[in-house]
Amino acid sequence: MSLFNIFEIAGSGMSAQALRLNVIASNLANADAVTGNSGQVYRARLPVFAAKTPSFVAVLDDMAAQSSVGVRVAGIVESAAPPIKQYQPKHPFADADGYVLHPNVNPVEEMANMMSASRSYQTNVELMNTSKQLLLRTLSLGQ
Repeated sequence: MSLFNIFEIAGSGMSAQALRLNVIASNLANADAVTGNSGQVYRARLPVFAAKTPSFVAVLDDMAAQSSVGVRVAGIVESAAPPIKQYQPKHPFADADGYVLHPNVNPVEEMANMMSASRSYQTNVELMNTSKQLLLRTLSLGQ
């Protein structure tokens, strides 16, 4: 395993957490959007992460197989939770029964996810900095 793989691993983690932060920001920005039509209501989005796996060609070449590590974003899915219905008959977006549909975004949960993603991103930055310092110290041993 190459010493430089740590940068690829930490970089992929930073990229994934940056996307997670963007998805969380989108959820929070749409948390107060209301509608009367269930097909138009905003649904919370969640990123799905997966481990990077080596391709068939990479498995044949040991060096490439070892460098195929880290995390990747497998996709972004919408939450299956139903929208929140509130009875507000005088609201302009109220349906025939007087209900207004709110997104299924829980701001408290999103803030906790944002803190977790931010800390994960920060950990990857610290990992890269520490690895860089260790490599520089290793190079200075030969002087």
